[in-house]
Amino acid sequence: MSPGNAHPYSWSAIINGQFDEKIITAIGFPAVSDYLRANQDTLGIPSAKVTHVWTQDRNISESIAKATGIEHIAVEMTDMIGQIDAVILSRDDPENHFQMAWPFIEAGVPIFIDKPLTVDREELARFAEASDAGNLIMSCSSMRYAHECRTAKTALENLGKIELITAVGKKDWVKYGVHLLEEIFSVLDDPIPESVQYVGRHGKDIVVITFTDGLQVSLHLSMDISSTFQFSIFGRNDWQLVDIRNSYSMFKENIIEFIRSIEEKKSRLPFEKTYTIMNTLIAGIESSQRNGALIKLQNGR
Repeated sequence: MSPGNAHPYSWSAIINGQFDEKIITAIGFPAVSDYLRANQDTLGIPSAKVTHVWTQDRNISESIAKATGIEHIAVEMTDMIGQIDAVILSRDDPENHFQMAWPFIEAGVPIFIDKPLTVDREELARFAEASDAGNLIMSCSSMRYAHECRTAKTALENLGKIELITAVGKKDWVKYGVHLLEEIFSVLDDPIPESVQYVGRHGKDIVVITFTDGLQVSLHLSMDISSTFQFSIFGRNDWQLVDIRNSYSMFKENIIEFIRSIEEKKSRLPFEKTYTIMNTLIAGIESSQRNGALIKLQNGR
């Protein structure tokens, strides 16, 4: 479990259909308790159950298990191999993902890896090779499945030719830029980026992406603003603001898509889409490290 990331609690509760509000609130996630309580009548996914949990701290594992009805606490992470049908790696710190995911991938265990998958090009290539070899690897921000994005998609034709998109989010490019990328790429049916340029500064990240059709997208992340994830689409005929607020629905839709992928033995989110988004994220980091240099991409790579 990585600091500040409540997914081990919330996702387990969504799947298992039960949660202890007092435990989740006491450890510092009252907002999670709020949305679980508000959606209590829809909790639970009949075709799946979280049966095992492992974290770096036995006390954390016991807390998650007690709060969400998990029967088994693993002593070692790899002890779960052979006991489970699939695994969710719900840490959101990309520097740990490859090392932790690889034993499960080598064992052929279907895996969902929380965003961002990786910020290392070599690791991204290894994940791509494993996916090409037939391993079920799914990774994305749940923003891809936000109801607000699906609604925006139905209104695109009324906007006319899209000329500009601006997006705003809280925190930093490395860990939270993927939220903005995922929501925009999903609404636009995963367009191909041509170039990426970082034009912000520390604590106030700004990244400009130009796509192959000429569309420019400006992404803004700030540590100092109130928590928000929204974007505006400007067309020749009209414009639309997309304000994403329903975390519960997008988390549940994401989980359902992973479970359906397990049942169908193939990720319903093609890894190529994840690759393109991660490559764009990495290009933004590279541009920042090179004083705002324009990073050119070939076919999204």
